[in-house]
Amino acid sequence: MSNKKLSAEQQHEILDILKSRFAKNRDRHPNLEWEKIQARLEKDTTKLWSLNEMEATGGEPDVIAYHKETDTYIFCDCSVESPKGRRSLCYDRAALDARKEHKPANSAVDLANAMGIELLTEEQYRGLQKLGKFDMKTSSWLTTPADIRKLGGAIFADYRYGNIFIYHNGAESYYAARGFRGLLKV
Repeated sequence: MSNKKLSAEQQHEILDILKSRFAKNRDRHPNLEWEKIQARLEKDTTKLWSLNEMEATGGEPDVIAYHKETDTYIFCDCSVESPKGRRSLCYDRAALDARKEHKPANSAVDLANAMGIELLTEEQYRGLQKLGKFDMKTSSWLTTPADIRKLGGAIFADYRYGNIFIYHNGAESYYAARGFRGLLKV
């Protein structure tokens, strides 16, 4: 969907999914009210489109925070494993262009940009892990610091042996079990 608009029916469907997930996972967002979040989403349907894209690719987005200073709700992919529809991607366009053969279909950064979302930072990933156990069988690309990326690397994370691990790999690498989690500020 290139115009980033949902039909009225699609808007209703994604809002129902988000509302249900919000109610089932109150521990992720204590003291927040769904009605305020829904009103915000109904005013900015581009954000609703992005959440629909997150859902369609297996991300199971949910509200994980509210920043009072900026009056912003934070949605994040809360699927137990890295979203299925966003795996087997190298890190960014430069990495994709550098591959001479066996190129993946896309890069994590390009797909995130197309969806209107951001890759998680290391700090955000660690914050997400406080809400549950994620990526116990998969891993997720993270926003990579410029100095690492300049040298050809990129970072990713997962949860194993009761710990969060942050790793590095060549940015051009891709694996069936590595995707990315998105973050959306509303």
